Amino acid sequence: METLTLKDIANITIPVEQVIDILVESYKSSEIYMEVQSEVASICGQEGDLIEKKRSLRASSITQCMVLAKRSFINMYRDVGYYWLRLGIYIALGFALGTVFYNIGSGFGSLNARLSLLMFVSSFLTILAIGGFPSFVEEMKVFQWERLNGHYRIGSFVISHAISSAPYLLLISLIPGVIAYSLAGLQREYERFIYFSLILFASMLLVECLMMIVATIMPNLLMGIISSAGIQGLMILSAGFFRLPNDLPHIFWRYPMYYISFHRYALQGLYKNEFEGLEFPEYVGGPPTIDGKMILKGVLQIETGYSKWIDLGILFGMVFVYRVLLFCTIKTTERVKPIVRAFLLTSTFRN
Repeated sequence: METLTLKDIANITIPVEQVIDILVESYKSSEIYMEVQSEVASICGQEGDLIEKKRSLRASSITQCMVLAKRSFINMYRDVGYYWLRLGIYIALGFALGTVFYNIGSGFGSLNARLSLLMFVSSFLTILAIGGFPSFVEEMKVFQWERLNGHYRIGSFVISHAISSAPYLLLISLIPGVIAYSLAGLQREYERFIYFSLILFASMLLVECLMMIVATIMPNLLMGIISSAGIQGLMILSAGFFRLPNDLPHIFWRYPMYYISFHRYALQGLYKNEFEGLEFPEYVGGPPTIDGKMILKGVLQIETGYSKWIDLGILFGMVFVYRVLLFCTIKTTERVKPIVRAFLLTSTFRN
């Protein structure tokens, strides 16, 4: 009987597939394999339990809104630059307006002063809200990071921000409004001042939401401030003060800017609030008295077919629309940004 030497064994060729099968079967029959399988099963069971717990412990939409609103409210309170600095600036501007237009009187000569004051309130006071843009950018960055864990929805963030910012904006509207309104000597009726403050409050809400939309699309600080100021500048130009509504060019400025500009409804509401029920005494060469409605319709070309409260209602309706636009913008940005990044990376590698 022939015996195989080491040289003969080395010369024997075994297919690779057969060697792999032998090694696999040998591993499956070993104790190490059994221990690994037991460990894997244990880990999978633990992860399944954790996933079920996470799903069951996920907060409801109302809880998410309340928790986020409370946190955002505290952050706004602690951050001096978010609202407190703006409140100080607005108070100073309230005194400035009140002293410049101090006791404007009720004569015909006060007409231009009233128009200028109301225009400043409806446009330049609201455009100063872009001073809070850096805080909006930081808040959007925090939101985008927290969205990665999936603990709360976009709708909860949008609603909670509206809830937490409303008290501060109401404060910013009331205090400077009281100062400017009382010093200037506008109509001394309580209901008219409430309307004046509500117009300012609705305009602040709109500008705030507009800033959030711009911060979502354009997180760069300088570009965001420039873009926000530019958008509001276009709306102010088409509001019907610098050019009367009938004199606006039809292309772009009349349609659609005049109808989508919230400054138009704010300005018209303030005009109606101030001039309705107001009578100016006679002036040289004029009629004995001039009715405020005559000025609204004949001079300012204001639509007097509906109440000033309709203008206020339109403003608050636009607040809702702007919030919906913010929701859609965030949703779209989340889907588009990864595609844009992938495209830019592909273009970079090709070059």
